[in-house]
Amino acid sequence: MMNSAKIEREMASGERRMGDGVFVAVVGPSGAGKDSLITYARARLDGEGAIEFVRRVVTRPSDAAAEDHESLSEDDFAAAEARGAFAISWGAHGLRYGLPASVDRGVEAGHVVVANVSRAAIPALTGRYASVVVVEVVAAPEVLAARIAGRARESAGDAAARLARRATIDAGGATVVTLDNTGALEVAGERFVDLLRRALAHAAIAGAI
Repeated sequence: MMNSAKIEREMASGERRMGDGVFVAVVGPSGAGKDSLITYARARLDGEGAIEFVRRVVTRPSDAAAEDHESLSEDDFAAAEARGAFAISWGAHGLRYGLPASVDRGVEAGHVVVANVSRAAIPALTGRYASVVVVEVVAAPEVLAARIAGRARESAGDAAARLARRATIDAGGATVVTLDNTGALEVAGERFVDLLRRALAHAAIAGAI
């Protein structure tokens, strides 16, 4: 359950880093519905303010079962990383991930920037940006298993390994909010939209100070 006062208090506290904006890091296990929540919020918040939904760069081919992302080969990713094309980059599950350098400009401009990231990227995010909110998306184990099986993107062994993981979050000074996405998407989706609206309000206040 989200506590509005706690989120606003924690976003307003902490050491000053880059920008007046808020970086919203969406994390959670495979099958939790992170991309579905982001897509839902993007549609609901269209035209409501300075909010950016970031398209990741991944060393994985694009296909209908995967998230909407920009694909690069391992070599092209390394070259892009070397020339400073990414604000943040990390490795997970045998792949390389990056967020474009435009993320820095968005946060500096006081925008709310939203991205699906791995837990491994959180320490770098909290070290880089003044306000970071981690939204941990969860769902019941049987729901995770059904969703992973339904998208047919992984072998049975890979899917079982993902479900067996019990990852923890090294959140640093970030606020952590848990969203249960077991049921209808609209339920968790509206909670996510509410959080992003409050982040927008926080960024607007920070930019005016």
